[in-house]
Amino acid sequence: MTLGTILLIVLILLLIGALPSWPYSREWGYRPTGLIGIVLIVVIVLLLMGQL
Repeated sequence: MTLGTILLIVLILLLIGALPSWPYSREWGYRPTGLIGIVLIVVIVLLLMGQL
């Protein structure tokens, strides 16, 4: 597995963990999910372009 694939898996797990559906994260709102989602999109674009 390449570094990009590992990073992609970790970011997807972080995105799932930041969803505001669990009791400990309801107060956070959608801000953490949005930030991690943006980072995930950037990593996917870099993987597709072959830069990572």
